[in-house]
Amino acid sequence: MTDQGRRIMKISLLDRSLYYKGLMILVRLDREIHEKERNLLMNIGKKLGFDRKFCAKTIRDILVNRYITDAPPRFSKAGIARAFLLDGLRLAAAEGQTHEVEIAWLSLVAESNGLADFWADALEQFRSSLPAGISGDHFEVTKFQW
Repeated sequence: MTDQGRRIMKISLLDRSLYYKGLMILVRLDREIHEKERNLLMNIGKKLGFDRKFCAKTIRDILVNRYITDAPPRFSKAGIARAFLLDGLRLAAAEGQTHEVEIAWLSLVAESNGLADFWADALEQFRSSLPAGISGDHFEVTKFQW
């Protein structure tokens, strides 16, 4: 199924929740949430169908929420996990740099989802062509449908 030439992926509520939670974990790893990250997370939350107030509260509280562990998400489909890894790289670079803790955590996500080879290729490609001016339209999440 395509929408304006883009491949559409079906995603369940559970996977949408894991996706958003995983991105929240990723941005808190450097112990600071930058304005660009905050704006992108609000945009991604909207694209995933989450209420604006829920997203704002979650972003505000993620640094101090001790009930959310840093365990990597395990998605129901490899395509969703691949999209998450690509979006994770983009979000990690949103502040103009990536932190090694973010890359290490995304590596754990890849391993947990059986995508170590995909991750190695994606990371190599990402490092050879760091994106400039990331916007919400450049995220894989725009290809989801539920």
